[in-house]
Amino acid sequence: MSNVIYEKKNRIATITLNRPEALNALDDTLNDELWTIVTGSGKSFCAGADLKTFIPKWEKASMLAPRDNVAKGIAGGITRGQHRIYKPIIAAINGHAIGGGFELALACDIRIASQRAKFGVFEVRYGLHQGDGGLVRLASIAGMATALELTLTGREVAADEALRLGLVSTVVAPEELMVTAQSYAEMILKNSQQAVRSAKETIFDIVGRSLDDALRLETINGYSNLGDFSEARERLAAFYEKKST
Repeated sequence: MSNVIYEKKNRIATITLNRPEALNALDDTLNDELWTIVTGSGKSFCAGADLKTFIPKWEKASMLAPRDNVAKGIAGGITRGQHRIYKPIIAAINGHAIGGGFELALACDIRIASQRAKFGVFEVRYGLHQGDGGLVRLASIAGMATALELTLTGREVAADEALRLGLVSTVVAPEELMVTAQSYAEMILKNSQQAVRSAKETIFDIVGRSLDDALRLETINGYSNLGDFSEARERLAAFYEKKST
């Protein structure tokens, strides 16, 4: 049985974590198979790193191994290494997204949770803390106070609280989860993909910069990354034609 199920329909790729017997915990095999739209099979989105293999691997690692790991991260590089994928990534979270699974969810561009989704920085319960972008993204998305509170306590966060904290975009009934994720993907596909990818690149580029630098980069990308504006002209012409009929 594959650890990942890959399906593609109408330009939308769906990748399903498929280790239900291990609550979709991330091991080396699963990490190597992941890519774009993420959802979990069974009752868990992702239960983080598989500590049965994670701890022995790093206990025996050389001092250079953490440095080498910087370029790769987890989840097929979605958390780090391949994090500058400019195609939009949607996480459909149908159960527990804890530990590394929480880090994976935070690394996605849009997070949609079912009402039964749970989140938590459970690493601290086991003598660890986030090391694959979880601290960086949690502080950026929810603010320092929330990042500190959730990380230091290691408590579980239900879907409704995750929505209030801005950790997810919306919460839906479990049976509506994939339909909602699909609708978000379809909304994105209606837009100019060139503009979508440039906008995502720009957001990545401006984070952490001074206001002057951020404004400069937005202007440069907004006016230069869209080529000769032929697509913009075509889309505007279609809009005005439809409006006049």
